[in-house]
Formats: sequence, structure tokens, C-alpha cells
Amino acid sequence: MTLSLEQLSARMRQGEDIPLRETAQVVLTLSIPSILQQMVVTAMEYIDAAMVGHIGAEATAAIGIVSSSTWLLHGILVGLYTAFSIQIAQYLGADRQQDARGVLRQSMLFNLLLGLGAAAFGIGISRFLPGWLGADVSLQANASAYFAIWSAALPFTMAMGMYTAMLRATGDALTPGLISVLVCMLDVLFNFFLINPTRTLSLFGSRFTVWGAGLGVPGAALGTALSTVVGGLLALAILLLREGPLCIRKPGSWKITRSCLLNLWRVGAPLAAERAALSSAQVLLVRIVSGLGTVAIAANSLGVSAEGLCYMAGYGIQDASIALVGQAVGAGRKDMAKRFAFLCTAIGMGIMALSGMGLWLFAPALMGIFTADAAVIALGARVLRIEAFAEPMFGASIVASGAMQGAGDSTACFVLNLVSMWGIRLTLAFFLAPRFGLVGVWSAMCCELCIRGLLFLVRLARGKWQEKGALS
Repeated sequence: MTLSLEQLSARMRQGEDIPLRETAQVVLTLSIPSILQQMVVTAMEYIDAAMVGHIGAEATAAIGIVSSSTWLLHGILVGLYTAFSIQIAQYLGADRQQDARGVLRQSMLFNLLLGLGAAAFGIGISRFLPGWLGADVSLQANASAYFAIWSAALPFTMAMGMYTAMLRATGDALTPGLISVLVCMLDVLFNFFLINPTRTLSLFGSRFTVWGAGLGVPGAALGTALSTVVGGLLALAILLLREGPLCIRKPGSWKITRSCLLNLWRVGAPLAAERAALSSAQVLLVRIVSGLGTVAIAANSLGVSAEGLCYMAGYGIQDASIALVGQAVGAGRKDMAKRFAFLCTAIGMGIMALSGMGLWLFAPALMGIFTADAAVIALGARVLRIEAFAEPMFGASIVASGAMQGAGDSTACFVLNLVSMWGIRLTLAFFLAPRFGLVGVWSAMCCELCIRGLLFLVRLARGKWQEKGALS
């Protein structure tokens, strides 16, 4: 019988020496559903791109022009709600269930305030954003509508992300994965009816009429928004109705506490800043690539999508490492926190090494999924094969940062990512792009990811991330 995270935490608090085999079982039990969830999220992005792409190049471009802004705004919110899940993991590890439920209640208030504030901000700037980003006049109406609808759903997007992260912090990674599967299916269903107009389809020799709203790009945003609303409400309902350590039907205060605010500042502010720094750097990289020609722009965009298949496993294991290390730190077991950190990082590096091999072998086929243009496929495959060599170290940086965040050491993660992304990748890309084109940009990316992984491994090995201790 597999050991649950709750049982493992109890044994850690009692000072037991947990065998490595049982520790590895818990890591895999949390990691596998989290990896599957990342696969579903990636699949949803691919499906959205495919369903919009058949409308025409302008529809794809209208969404693409605001995509960097959606990354930036969503990334900041992700950093903030991750801080709440880290607090809950540590409190559960310390068997402070009432404090954990208090953080959950406070997170609901923050979700309401921050989600509505972000939605209002996004809707407010949506009319002007495409113009600020240099979009062609023909794209601006659709781009504005897409960003406005996407922004309106942010309270529910934040709710789904926040509450599923908290479920993982309790050791339940399966339920968030199932919610993601449902959201993905609903997204396809809503998009099918909202993007396309009423039309006649053939199935098994029979022809029939299918209703469609014919909204195009706004329909894609609305489909995603509606599916996210369902996901957010479902995650909230589970926390409201399910028995367990986070059952908020139990008596407790809704007061925002000083300790929660301090922890949010200590952990959440650096995480939000990290996401903002990484997303803004990606925007600058896109600006560098935009001067390299149409083929390079297309190969870069599609190459980034293809590479997503490789690193989603790393982010799935990162989710598990945050919960595991957080509970170990809360239980006062630095030895177990270190074991979880190294074990998760090793698994992440191993899986991403395998995915890197697959990326190198199947690069042309992956590019062929997205386009039939021979020039784009050739260039995209070339840069993907460069990137394949960095995947193991990229995995090290992803998972090690999750372990450090679980211990409350998010400031170091922010600094390492900032120095690496802005000091190395952007600098190298700026100098290499004029001479080597897109190959130079992706060579800079490969070099930077290897150095970033090394930096995180050194930080992990030195152990200073453990000195942050449990949150207040």
C-alpha cells in the first residue's frame, strides 16, 4: 500500500527515519498526476491554436499579439497564489490544521480582491493594448476583444490555480488533474460552437446542420473563459464540501492575519517578481526575433510550442516538490526536505533528459504538426535540436526552484532567474542574433538554461535554502 503524504507527515513529525523506497513512492504518487495535468494544459493550448488557426492567419496573429501580456499578468497572479499553497503545505506538515484553514480562508478573500482588480485592469487596457504592442489596425479589434474576455475570467482562472495548488499541498494531485481534464474537454466543446458559424457537417455519410455562434477570435476567448469558470467553481466546491484538513466548514476566523501578510510578502512578492521578470524577458526576446524575418518568427513561435512537450514533466514534478518540501520543513525535518529536494530534482533531470533525446530525434516531425512550410520546419527542427541539449539542466532549474520555494526561499529563486535570464540569455541573444539569426537566439537560450541549471544545483547542494526555516 502506497504511503500517503498525510501519513508521511505524521511519521516525519514523530522523528521516524523513512526508507528511501517509501519516500520515492510518495514522490511518484504526487508527480505522475501533476505531470498528466501539465500534459492536459499543454494539449488545451495546442487545441486552442489549432481551432483558431483554421480561421486564418489573422486570427492566430490577433491572439499572438497579446499572448505575452496574458503570460505577464497571469504569471504575477501565479506567483502570489503559489505563496498561499506553500504556507498551507508547511502548516499541514507542522500539523497546524487550523492555521492552514485560516490561510485558505484568507486566500479566498485575496482571490476575490486581486482577481477582480486584475480583471478590471485587463479590461481597462484591452482597448489600447494591441496598439501599444504595435499590432496592425486590422488585428486590433479581435486582439482587444480576446484580451478583454480573457481578463474578465481572471478571478476564476486564479481560483482554479489557487485551489488546485492547495489540494496538491494536502497530497491530492489526482483531483486537480481530473479538473484539468474536464476543463480541457469543455474548452474544446465551447470552442466548437462559439468559434465557428452554423454549418453543415458530414458524418458516416449523413449530412446534418450544427449550430454555431460564429464569433471567431472572441469565441475562442469566451470558450476558454467559460471552461475556466467551471474549473474554478468546481475546485472551490471540493474545498467547501470535502472532509479533510482543509475543510473550511469547520469553525474558524476569516480575519486577515499579520503572519499571513508577512509570509505573503516574504514568499509571494519574490515569486510574482520572478514571473514578471521572466515574462518581460520573453517579450524582449520576441522583439529580437521579430527583426529576423517571417520564417524565423514562425519557426521561433512554433518551436516554443513544440518544446513545451518536453518541459511540462519538469513543471509537474515541481508542483510535487513544493508540496513535499513544504510539508517536510513544516514538520521540522530538514533531512527529509533535503531528500525530497534531491530526489525530485534527480527525477526531473532524468525525465527531461529522455524528453530531450525525443526532441532531438523527432524535431522535424514535431514541427510538421504545426506547419507544412518546409523552410519553417527545417529552421524549427534545427533550433529544437540545439535546445535538446539543455533539457536536463532546464529540468534541474525547474524542480530545484520548486523545492527551494517549498522551503520559503523564493527570493534566491528570483535572483538566480533574473541574473540568468536578463544577464545571460538576453545579452547573448542580442549579440548572436544579427550574425547567426534564430540559431543564435536559441544557442543563447541553450547556454543560459545550462548555466541556470548549474546555478540552482549549486544552491541546492550548498543547503542555504534550508536556513529560511518554517514560515511564521
